[in-house]
Amino acid sequence: MIKLSTGANNSVSEKQMEKTEFEKLLEATLRSKFEQGSIVTGDIVRIERDGVLVDVGAKSEAFVPVKELSNMPFDDIHDVVKISDRFEFYILREENENGQLTLSLKRVAQARGWVQLEEIKKHDQTIKAKISAIVKGGVVVDVYGLRGFVPASQLRVKSTTLEDLIGLEIPMKILEADVKHNKLVLSQRLAIQEEKAAQREKILDTLEPGQEISGEIVRIADFGAFVDLGGLDGLLPISEISWERVSHPSDNLKVGEIINTKVLKIDKEKGHISLSLKQMQPDPWREIEDKFQEGQVVSGTVRKMQSFGAFVQIYPGVDALLPTIEMTDQPNVRPEELFQIGQSVKAVIKKFSPKEHKISLSVKNLEVAELLKD
Repeated sequence: MIKLSTGANNSVSEKQMEKTEFEKLLEATLRSKFEQGSIVTGDIVRIERDGVLVDVGAKSEAFVPVKELSNMPFDDIHDVVKISDRFEFYILREENENGQLTLSLKRVAQARGWVQLEEIKKHDQTIKAKISAIVKGGVVVDVYGLRGFVPASQLRVKSTTLEDLIGLEIPMKILEADVKHNKLVLSQRLAIQEEKAAQREKILDTLEPGQEISGEIVRIADFGAFVDLGGLDGLLPISEISWERVSHPSDNLKVGEIINTKVLKIDKEKGHISLSLKQMQPDPWREIEDKFQEGQVVSGTVRKMQSFGAFVQIYPGVDALLPTIEMTDQPNVRPEELFQIGQSVKAVIKKFSPKEHKISLSVKNLEVAELLKD
């Protein structure tokens, strides 16, 4: 009986040993599944003030601290997660003494975001990003669960105040995506340049000389103004701003102003477009064809002085030249010694060629002309 009893005890002992080995295998499997750095799937089961509890199939519910929910600022946890939501989580810490795992939701989103951004940068694609904050030197944008920085020099937004930019979604190109240093730098300027490049060909193919087109003044220089025609800038030379003499383009135009112009020339090879604003106005030289004639006495205002004479406006948009030699019989006299800008002048028309936009005046012959008139 002793032997039988001993055999029975040996049988039980073997089963106990088998169960112990199974438990060891199960525990080893659970440990490998819930190791630090692993990714697990779980359901949100409870939302608390300092974080959320998640069922991931472990011994107890796992915990996600508030700071590990999202990389983006938020005021209410419910704006980020809700009960029964299923996510993938990154294991920050393995089970503590209570058997609870510590998880991170934002690190999974970050990892996926970086993968997407690296792929986008590789293929030089354009993405949309929302401005979330104004900081020194630029703005912060939200993109793929990450925060990126756009330097002010890379922005091309129009707003009266920086605060108006918050929430604005704009196209972006990735300048730098450094996962190791968590650095993401973007550019709106490059994205817009690409858009304009695509629009440029379309504009050049549709425009013709003589065509009227509206655009926005984007830059003013001494020699003229640049007008955005919807993706391609056209040049409005100072000589084509007005029929009247223009000292500087800024005297007649303002950046941001919308104007209607006429296309003068198109160079498709270079992508250059020359515009005219004065061609949209009546030609004063045509208007004066029947108003003036040679030998006629006229009155005008000195608009500009040159070493060879003075330009006198005798009709809106029409300047006639009063040569120095026609000012006086006195030798070696400079124009500025006889006339000043803004001074009223009475003279006689010596030569009249409106089709060539040329009128020559004389003060020397004024007395003779008035006598003949009388």
